[in-house]
Amino acid sequence: MTLPPLYPIIDLSCFDGHTDPVLAVCRFAEQLLAGGATLIQLRDKSSNARRFLSCARELRRVTAKKAKLIINDRADLCLAAAADGVHLGQEDLSPAAARSILPAEQQGWIGYSTHNREQVQEADSMPVDYIAVGPVFSTSSKRNPETIIGVEGVRAARAATRKPLVAIGGITRENCLQVREVGADSVAVISDLLESPAKAVEAFLRILG
Repeated sequence: MTLPPLYPIIDLSCFDGHTDPVLAVCRFAEQLLAGGATLIQLRDKSSNARRFLSCARELRRVTAKKAKLIINDRADLCLAAAADGVHLGQEDLSPAAARSILPAEQQGWIGYSTHNREQVQEADSMPVDYIAVGPVFSTSSKRNPETIIGVEGVRAARAATRKPLVAIGGITRENCLQVREVGADSVAVISDLLESPAKAVEAFLRILG
């Protein structure tokens, strides 16, 4: 598999203030696609599974034949929405179990979050297609973030695996190149895409080459 240099993440909580959050997410996704995004992850840390599935299905319609759609945490919702893959955390369903849920013919991607070199090494032997590592920098997108690993943490992660590596956590247009230069194949971004998403994607892709 080949990861795009930019890995946009849409966090549903960022759209809670809208009258129709699902519609707002879809319009935001359309702007990401207009800017050149070819992969989008949908994240919803609330307990509202019905809204999560509704949004996932609408995003599948928006991204169909245009971009990969990855669902955070929930392999069952990934399957129900006919998404392209699932991204799992340390406390989620195991990658092996998720692989058994996704139909073989779908060949869905499985990503896995790690937060230090040891976890990266462990993930390297798992049935995952890519490994995410972070937080690289300070981030406000999680209520209880893990310890910041810095650029050197990404460098250590790169040395611990040959799988595609996604750096995440506090990444912006100002610091994304630092992360790529130490071995990250892709950078995951949430906050720095929220304002003028199409232009932000264009800028990231221009910087990342």
